[in-house]
Amino acid sequence: MPGIIRLSSSRHWCSIDYCSLRRASQRVDMHLIKSVSSDRRSILKGLAAAAVAPLAAPAMAAEGLPAQPTGSAAAIATDKAYWTAVKGLYAVTPDVVNLENGFWGIMAEPVRREFIRLSDMVNYQNTYYARQRSGLDFEAVRAKVAQAVGAAPEEIALTRGATEALQLLISGYNKLRPGDSVLYADLDYDSMQYAMNALKARRGVDVVKFDVPEPATRQAVLDAYARAFEANPRTKLLLLTHVSHRTGLIMPITEIARMAKAKGIDTIVDAAHSWGQMDFRVGELEVDFVGFNLHKWIGAPVGVGFLYIRKDRLADVDRDLGDEDFSDTDIRSRVHTGTVNFATVLSVPAAVELHQQIGAAAKQARLRYLRDYWVSRVRSFKDIEILTPDEAGLYGAITSFRLAGKTSKADNDATVAKLRDTYKVLTVRRAGVARGQCIRVTPALYTEEADLDRLVEALAAITGTKAG
Repeated sequence: MPGIIRLSSSRHWCSIDYCSLRRASQRVDMHLIKSVSSDRRSILKGLAAAAVAPLAAPAMAAEGLPAQPTGSAAAIATDKAYWTAVKGLYAVTPDVVNLENGFWGIMAEPVRREFIRLSDMVNYQNTYYARQRSGLDFEAVRAKVAQAVGAAPEEIALTRGATEALQLLISGYNKLRPGDSVLYADLDYDSMQYAMNALKARRGVDVVKFDVPEPATRQAVLDAYARAFEANPRTKLLLLTHVSHRTGLIMPITEIARMAKAKGIDTIVDAAHSWGQMDFRVGELEVDFVGFNLHKWIGAPVGVGFLYIRKDRLADVDRDLGDEDFSDTDIRSRVHTGTVNFATVLSVPAAVELHQQIGAAAKQARLRYLRDYWVSRVRSFKDIEILTPDEAGLYGAITSFRLAGKTSKADNDATVAKLRDTYKVLTVRRAGVARGQCIRVTPALYTEEADLDRLVEALAAITGTKAG
């Protein structure tokens, strides 16, 4: 009997993973065979028992992971035994060195297995599960996320990602009046810029865009925002990105938010790339409205995020299209998505638990180390412009570069293609930076120094520089 889960016979699947998937498929087949041959009463009894039982706790498949390393950030980041063990949690293709991990974060094997288990459970129980237990389970997920990010459960609502969360916050913010201004920068995410632009027609406001200085320093960034506030005294709403998806620049969020608040300006923060890449809790940002991702640096399945509204500011964001499923005082009325992938949401606790087991501080230290490992070696290469500063606190995993004078889409697409096709290194072109397009490099927890050596060697060859 053919397996329900179809497996690739490609030699690129690791043998352990292939075999475990095949065994899982066979077990599912046998389970279905037995179920079909069971009588109707047995099936109904089994479904009823499963429906009232709590969800099985996710197996901690990282049981063999050593304790979190201790010591200085440098000691933590270079603990070879620890990071080798972490790398062992991920099954990745050997076809290319993937340095484009900013799109979404691969699920670690413990999370992937939990996602498959939950997908099978939901598919097996079908609408019986959806009607009888999904609401309580989703609330448990919400509580888990709230605890991890340092919020109250009533301050967050699950979404399909940061884009949806931020669109709801921007479009729903109801304190704007005709003639007010809203403000954003060139490094903010495209979809969020679109949402801000839409406020002109929706709310009758003036939309102002300005450029973040390049090269950036903390003081230069603060000065740029201060000038924008002074030049636009009717500004009431600011979009502020914590970690730019274009260049990896980490904004001094707290300082900018305080400046804005002093002028009566509310701030909506795009934290799509920050939580999980950086070690912080939401209260440290000192802002009232934030959109988060869970499928980037937390490593949940694709299609889940959440929005945060500080509890005393809920009334300042409208219900989503007049939602009536929840009361006006319930943050969940600010999101009306419809049916979501149950297993995706239910897998979030496994991803959060693994994030906590590895350690937010350890992840931050490791990702910054990997970034420094390659950037420190290519900064001196001729014709290389590094857009992301080395200043402490202004960078994490992501850094972008461009070749001198190569600012167009065609220029950067050609370099991305050369890195991919000739050197088997995957990067991505990023547009929208005021001074020209660029190439983004994003390592992950499974990235090793040897992977970055290949990038350095490729850039040395491309620029005609002798790599040290």
